[in-house]
Amino acid sequence: MKPIAALTALLLAGCATTPPLTTAASAPPAAEPAAEASEDARLNAFLDAAFDEAVAMSPQAMTSLGLKTDYDKLDDNTPAAEARALELEQRQLAAMRAQFDPAKLGPTARLSYRLFEEKVATDEKQYAYRDYGFPVSTNGSPAGEIPVFLINQHRIDTVQDAEDYIARLRDTKRVMEETAATMRRQAAMGIVPPEMVFEPARADAKLVLTGAPFTDGEDSSLLADFKEKVGKLDAPQAEKDRLIAEAKTAMTGPYREGYDILLTTLDAIEPQAKGNDGAWSLPNGEAYYDARLNFYTTTDLTADQIHQIGLNQVAAIRAEMEAVKQEIGYKGTLEQFFEALRNDPKYQYSNDAAGREAYLDDARAAIARIMAVAPIWFERLPKAPLEVRAVEPFREETASVAFYNRPAPDGSRPGIFYVNLADMTQVQKPQVEAIAFHEGAPGHHFQIALAQELPDLPKFRRFGYYGAYTEGWGLYSERLAAEMGGYDDPLARFGMLSLQMWRAIRLVTDTGLHAKRWSRQKAIDYFTANAPLSKRDIEKEVNRYINNPGQATSYMIGQLKIAELRARAEEALGDKFDIRAFHEVILGQGALPLDVLEEQVDAYIAANR
Repeated sequence: MKPIAALTALLLAGCATTPPLTTAASAPPAAEPAAEASEDARLNAFLDAAFDEAVAMSPQAMTSLGLKTDYDKLDDNTPAAEARALELEQRQLAAMRAQFDPAKLGPTARLSYRLFEEKVATDEKQYAYRDYGFPVSTNGSPAGEIPVFLINQHRIDTVQDAEDYIARLRDTKRVMEETAATMRRQAAMGIVPPEMVFEPARADAKLVLTGAPFTDGEDSSLLADFKEKVGKLDAPQAEKDRLIAEAKTAMTGPYREGYDILLTTLDAIEPQAKGNDGAWSLPNGEAYYDARLNFYTTTDLTADQIHQIGLNQVAAIRAEMEAVKQEIGYKGTLEQFFEALRNDPKYQYSNDAAGREAYLDDARAAIARIMAVAPIWFERLPKAPLEVRAVEPFREETASVAFYNRPAPDGSRPGIFYVNLADMTQVQKPQVEAIAFHEGAPGHHFQIALAQELPDLPKFRRFGYYGAYTEGWGLYSERLAAEMGGYDDPLARFGMLSLQMWRAIRLVTDTGLHAKRWSRQKAIDYFTANAPLSKRDIEKEVNRYINNPGQATSYMIGQLKIAELRARAEEALGDKFDIRAFHEVILGQGALPLDVLEEQVDAYIAANR
């Protein structure tokens, strides 16, 4: 993951790749308590200053944090900016090593020191593959990301904020020029997006340009957002009218010109697309995929090992599905039940506005049930509120099935669970609850929102990201919700198992596509044979795996580790095992690589035997 992209999308990304400085068994002698506390505070201050310095390179990351610095700018997406971000990290690492001795730090600060070292090592390793990520794919592009960012994150509290919004509309042209230059540079290296990327990417970009001031009809989503925000300002109407007129001029001028540049680039590059193949088809593709697996799983597991784990999990979950199918009373085969779930109207919502609202209501009700019992299962709950929203129409073609956006630390923006409701005939009622538990509560919201509220951790840890940990917790939460009483009936539990199967299939298909040279169709066929997801969702998922190698493996690898650690703690502690304390150990240090998470759980077991 590129440093600037990581800051913008995740606020900070990192992953362990170097040997630990200390382990639970070999920590250095503790310093005197007062001196240790002083050093801990000094290191936290240093790391927070380093975080702020890195975030200052990303105007969009600062906005995500609730800041209004460089509020009139979008991110720099050039290779030079990526190089500057890595060079900054390397300078900060050298300074940390020169100014601090790990032996003089307490356990939490010592872990922060180690994680920062490992984060820089990871970013250095990933930097070697900085030209491999597709800036335009079926996973998204600036065409959809910029309006979503402006609508959801750019607050307008003053006239100056509105002027800054307009400036960002104008700055979109620069971003599109940089994106186009990246795509052309990559194409010259033989790195071209798959064939299936171009049509939906083009369609989403054109949808953004639908409605006033781009076309006749109702206001576009962007103009409607700007008008609504400006309308709430305490300013003369003439001033509001001026701002709206300037926004329209920016939209039809440099903003629209930027989209035309992107669309022209897509047209120019599309003939160079050779198929829908995995990472193996790229220059040095095998090494690239190995690095991606290491990044997303935070392990040294090989593609072959992950593939076999996936096959084993598919078999195990199929057995669970068979048992629940019998409980439901369905007499046909598992494959026939899959088809019924895909096609029988009784398992679907109506394909209209009422059906979409019914889905959102059901998801909100499921989350409310979990929130009511959450104190029994968790020592701490996030303070930030959680909202459930449908994906905006202009990004439905490239948006994932469901995803979570973190809240702003200052409380100005809630955590948001987004769900893609483009075609309600492709949405299955039995899966609603498990998706809500994964993306909302007790899943991503309990982990991501809570992490940024943790006291005494430096910012890079409160806003950190490790794929296997973050997605592993989300997947673990789907099964945890069953223990919490989250599923009303066997059909909902089957829906949960279908999502578990979905993530097991990811291990098989991701490694199949990128290491074993599976075709896109083979991956779709394997998916269809083993899970009841709709045809549309299966194709979107396989497209996603092709465009983002390795990411799909993080879910099940992380969940299996968390489940393994819980089983270990339950066996070792017996009656002394406390589920609230265990979840505090898992969540109370922010996101961690899996080896470090294991150390934390082992220390918890040792302290409570």
